[in-house]
Amino acid sequence: MARIIGGIGASHSPTIGFALDTNKQNDPAWKPIFDGFAAVRDWVKRKDIDVLFMIYNDHITSFFFDHYSAFALGIDDRYVAADEGGGPRDVPPAKGHLGLSQHIAMAMVADEFDMSFFQGKPVDHGLLSPLSMMGDASGPWPGRVVPLQVGVLQLPIPNAKRMWKLGKTLRKAIESYPEDLKVAIFATGGLSHQVHGERAGFLNEDWDNEFLDLLEKDPERLTAMRIADYAVKGGMEGAEVIMWLIMRGALSDKVRLVHRQTYAPSVTNIATLVFEDLGGAPDPREVATYRAHIGHELAGAETLAGTYPFTHRRSQANFRINDFLHRLVIPAHRKRFVEEFDALADEYELTGEERELIKNRRWIEMIRRGVSFFVLEKMAAVIGVSNPEVYAAFRGETLEAFLKTRKVPMRYSVAGGAKADEIDAH
Repeated sequence: MARIIGGIGASHSPTIGFALDTNKQNDPAWKPIFDGFAAVRDWVKRKDIDVLFMIYNDHITSFFFDHYSAFALGIDDRYVAADEGGGPRDVPPAKGHLGLSQHIAMAMVADEFDMSFFQGKPVDHGLLSPLSMMGDASGPWPGRVVPLQVGVLQLPIPNAKRMWKLGKTLRKAIESYPEDLKVAIFATGGLSHQVHGERAGFLNEDWDNEFLDLLEKDPERLTAMRIADYAVKGGMEGAEVIMWLIMRGALSDKVRLVHRQTYAPSVTNIATLVFEDLGGAPDPREVATYRAHIGHELAGAETLAGTYPFTHRRSQANFRINDFLHRLVIPAHRKRFVEEFDALADEYELTGEERELIKNRRWIEMIRRGVSFFVLEKMAAVIGVSNPEVYAAFRGETLEAFLKTRKVPMRYSVAGGAKADEIDAH
């Protein structure tokens, strides 16, 4: 089974990535940053950590206010560097752990955390600043990550106690994963800082030290604090340290402090922290019960004939073709889809099989593969095919035979305007 070896806390200021990219390792003003992360990196290497569960917040780079989630779990196999305005950092993609991420996703929802899930999105300095420091002169850190993006930049946000409770579920989820993995929970953000308004530049090192003391010895006191309390003590943006309570909630009550350092050279008090977990192995019977709990809602659905539940596994494996067809909602994309399909497919790196499925309207084969019906519905609208024609194809029937099974033999589509009129005329 997977085991939680310990927890890491680290700031994710862009200062960190900037220092690494501009080779400031030996500059006295910047060296403490590297010293702190060297201690974390050495612990990760010494403990032979396989997976880092990375808790971070995006800085309105890949997650914007048009759809802003409280918790978004990454379920992808790779995470590339985002362009935050001046071009992406020259760092290799982080490798995702598909099995563990999909297992954690099931556990979180089973325990009534209403999660969002993401793939195909680049990650910004919230994740990459600390993660890039885990590599050394021989190359990037070789392990895998599972990222959790927490929406803490648009109020209201989940409170400290909710973070703590999520950590408790996270522990059960990881410990019930059957593969033997060494996992560390890596919380990022903070410490005290504020980067907007007349209070910009605010720091409170006394509070930072108190926070770290409580995190180690009495973390539940931190769960009773309001977001406003965190903002008063540590700055509005510094309130993001509530994310560290996910990490601490996932650890045992007692931990061993391995490393702790803070350094406040400019706008943010940059911290690094390592706890080793002192908890024992979980009870195998409790693990078995929890696994059954995770799978309870969908147990049996896989046996329904002619039914293909759209799981994270199917979604991730077919993200490219689903993304290609989803973009048919964009006028320019669908124009090229109709007029220059092969050139467009080249740009999206569709395989020969994917192209053949689309060109030959192999509707049921696409469903069986893992293409969502709701992008096929869009494709059908673009090429002038009604929904009942697609349903008939799924069933291996002619349209006329399918319509005879309906109370009213009607045709319809999600198409609008002239395209809807065209389908209606047929």
